[in-house]
Amino acid sequence: MLIYTHENPVVVANVQNLLTMAGIEVLLKNQFASGGVGELAAVDAWPELWLVNERQAEKAQQIIANAKRQGQREDWFCPHCKEQNGAAFEVCWQCETPFPE
Repeated sequence: MLIYTHENPVVVANVQNLLTMAGIEVLLKNQFASGGVGELAAVDAWPELWLVNERQAEKAQQIIANAKRQGQREDWFCPHCKEQNGAAFEVCWQCETPFPE
């Protein structure tokens, strides 16, 4: 079962790592298909992640949805030192206070 595809192979590799760390086995397909663009439609050459066990689909979809939400987070201000931090920071770069949930 196809669970995820994206034009950027780095994004696909990140999702693959998240799923693997959660114990979800996936297969990476179209890893080297970008050389076929022109003969293939660009979207047909995107790397794809396929689930080995379809019973893990719900868990995999939740992990992917959580990763997308975190990617949409905005910059934040530290509640302790008031320093502005980039969205990717999980802790304040100035005082190491964790991101406020």
